[in-house]
Amino acid sequence: MKVERFSPDPETEPRHWVRHDQAFAMMLRPGSIEWGSKRCALEKFVYTAGDLALCDRHVGEWVGRMNVTHLQIGISDTALMACSDGAYGEVELRASRKFIEPRLSAMVSAVHAEMVAGFPSGRLFLDSVEQAMAVTLVNGHAVRHRPVQIYRGGLGSARLRRIKELVRAKMEDDLSLDEMAQSVGLSTAHFARMFRKSTGATPHQFVLRQRLERAKAMLRAPDARVLDVAIACGFKTQQHFAQAFREIWGVSPTEYRQDFVGSEATCSCEVCSEDASRLVIAG
Repeated sequence: MKVERFSPDPETEPRHWVRHDQAFAMMLRPGSIEWGSKRCALEKFVYTAGDLALCDRHVGEWVGRMNVTHLQIGISDTALMACSDGAYGEVELRASRKFIEPRLSAMVSAVHAEMVAGFPSGRLFLDSVEQAMAVTLVNGHAVRHRPVQIYRGGLGSARLRRIKELVRAKMEDDLSLDEMAQSVGLSTAHFARMFRKSTGATPHQFVLRQRLERAKAMLRAPDARVLDVAIACGFKTQQHFAQAFREIWGVSPTEYRQDFVGSEATCSCEVCSEDASRLVIAG
């Protein structure tokens, strides 16, 4: 997935653009863009925040004044073809210069928030969102497509075990959705659906939970440092680690460690007091 943010461009001279990848844009603020198939026939489209535009592919278009802040997302052919089972080779989507799709807008907003934060969640998060975007685009905008296939059941126990082993072995790495799917011999779209059906979570949610489970165990060590634990569990920043830890466990890593160490100390003192009482009585 390619993510680019564009600010209002004061340039008024129309330009001819040609994109060969599949891209769409979401407006981050109100504004307008002038579009047209000919330089002399531009039409002004007025947008509000959250409005979307699905770009023409391989077909040149003229763009005049671009007076709106927007985020442009490029979707890979791999993600699109996985949703249509590769039936038609390159997936053809119907261009639209203005439309509303709340689910797609929500996903773009999540990507924008991730971008602003410096992409702390890694490739797997973006891969998962890209696959969900591809499903929405193929279902609603493909010129020719078959409905996305619904698979019954889920991953078998052997495949689930293989995935868990992969996650444990690559806890510190930036694991991708493709890598997880390939480890069990499935396409990314098929794997994502099967995985959720089997576990009740997306691959990204599952990996995040596994990382936080390990972090919880590591923080119980007497000499554990929060930063070291964050890095060992695959988090890019201590801030992202603390935020994710609090969302799952309800406390920060530092608070959890202090509470655990405090409870251990209290327990030890009680044992020591009881042992001391016994020694006095015996004496």
